[in-house]
Amino acid sequence: MRKLIVGSQAKQAGALTEYELRRGYVRLHRDIYVPKGYSPDLLDVIDGAWLRSGRKGVVAGIAASALHGAAWVGDDIAVELIWNNTRPPEGIVARAECLEPDEFTTLDCIAVTTAARTAYDLGRHLPRLEALIRLDALKRATAFVDAEVLELTRRHKGARGMRQLLELLPLVDGGAASPQETRLRLLYFDAGFPRPTTQVAVFEGRWKVVRRLDMGWEDFKVASEYDGDQHRTDRTQYIRDQRLMPKVARLGWDVIRAIKEDRDAEVLDRTYTALVRRGWDGRLRPSRRNRWWQPPTVLKDAASL
Repeated sequence: MRKLIVGSQAKQAGALTEYELRRGYVRLHRDIYVPKGYSPDLLDVIDGAWLRSGRKGVVAGIAASALHGAAWVGDDIAVELIWNNTRPPEGIVARAECLEPDEFTTLDCIAVTTAARTAYDLGRHLPRLEALIRLDALKRATAFVDAEVLELTRRHKGARGMRQLLELLPLVDGGAASPQETRLRLLYFDAGFPRPTTQVAVFEGRWKVVRRLDMGWEDFKVASEYDGDQHRTDRTQYIRDQRLMPKVARLGWDVIRAIKEDRDAEVLDRTYTALVRRGWDGRLRPSRRNRWWQPPTVLKDAASL
């Protein structure tokens, strides 16, 4: 049950006196309060920002993605609203943008942009990597339709950030299970590698799935995994991996493990070498973003060594 109250409405209805409001509540925004000792969660933060707009704004961006079920959104975000306010309160980002009636809906009694409009905004307003991370998370939660996002680009021609959105939309993949997996996939793309498949199933026999790998190139049985903190702190997962990964190797897979401390060039070198040894021709797709990494010299017949 929500704890937020609109102070003026509570007093007008006779639910609280001014004294009770000052004594028992803490102001979240002007006229928006929470009980003393209560820690607002993400939904409260978003709801409070929307109420502060007088219910005139529409929740957008990262906050909207959270309402749609996207992961990796913290309670400390600034709530983005499509709201005509040139001096928004602290903790709120107001955008005076065109919003058609079919571009917003209601979730948890809050006005919020649709999944497609949320994707449209995320891809335009955020830095490139963060935008793809947020788009991946939204795709995982909603399976938004790319064609609907493209329709919005035609509807709002000339809007800021359109070039980045159009670049990122074909790269979105709901199979990414963490922000670092998205970052790793984008690293491969920017370096000119073939696009990996996410959540690759490793089969024993025809039907039994031994494990799902973060991403990989199935034609060459090469995969790439990001080992995050869960591999260090989750003992059960660590033991399971230690038991399963040798079996994955016996089934013919070469898995490149990446950790936070690895340099990007090291990860690319190891993956490139593994793919060439498995039969890839080593031809990188031209990429204007890859001006810092050169592939290692790898014998094309290395697989026979």
